[in-house]
Amino acid sequence: MSAKIGTDVESAATLLREGAIVAIPTETVYGLAANAFDEAAVLKVFEAKQRPSFDPLIVHIGRHADVMRLVTEPPPGSLALMEAFWPGPLTLVMPKRAEVPDLVTSGLDTVGVRMPSHPMAQELLHHLAFPLAAPSANPFGYVSPTTAQHVSDQLGDRIPYILDGGPCSVGVESTIIGWEAGHWVLYRPGGIAVERIEEVIGRMMIAPPHILPAAPGMLESHYAPRTPVIVGDVQELLSTRTEERIGAISFSKNYDVTQCEVISARGDLSEAARHLFSALRSLDASECQVILAERFPDEGLGRAINDRLKRAAAR
Repeated sequence: MSAKIGTDVESAATLLREGAIVAIPTETVYGLAANAFDEAAVLKVFEAKQRPSFDPLIVHIGRHADVMRLVTEPPPGSLALMEAFWPGPLTLVMPKRAEVPDLVTSGLDTVGVRMPSHPMAQELLHHLAFPLAAPSANPFGYVSPTTAQHVSDQLGDRIPYILDGGPCSVGVESTIIGWEAGHWVLYRPGGIAVERIEEVIGRMMIAPPHILPAAPGMLESHYAPRTPVIVGDVQELLSTRTEERIGAISFSKNYDVTQCEVISARGDLSEAARHLFSALRSLDASECQVILAERFPDEGLGRAINDRLKRAAAR
């Protein structure tokens, strides 16, 4: 039976209180939410997504004060970051309280926390007495959903309800940073530009290699469509391809291919980020045999776009 799509926040809250999982809108992508303190409910998220249990989840809160229900001691600069970017697409990885189930954090002694800015997500969180563990509402490793219909197409037979908050305004996942050995570390670029964060806390380090993920979204192969993705100079790549049906993702240039997804005709990185996953999804649903994608300017949200494309191309 397919999931119901609706806008009834109280219905979604009731299901979550009963231990069910619900797809919810955020400003980044749609999330698959469960009571973060209910291990049985969180397990349903892993089962629905077919997500490896070694990949930790982000916990979503509705109020700044809620962070202390999850975290023992916020690292230096945390409060300034919360004031500057919450609610918004920034996840802070901080030392966790024992009450946070190990399943949420994959056994790590830290937990990723963020406060979404989507008004419907905020309303839902204010209806609940608990925070929500919510990774993206898609099968593990596949393209993240940015509309309720995307969720229905991928997980509609596995969940009871999809809270429809319209298209996501940011369109790529949150930026994730954490505190290691006395420094803030960038784990994943995302919806808040690194430059903006460094204006608040100073220069960040790049996360060192980890055998297992130190934070959500760190697996090398992630956000991958079924159609092979190749990132580079599209014009040069076209001269070497033999496929009959070729798709392309570009910033603003329209390539002569079977299907070209121009994700910002005016060259705006924020607009491009909003449209990236929809473009990947559209090309993956087409009959294209390969997807060629441009590298984007490596600044601001361009870093997040390049990061997602690199993961989409990893096999």
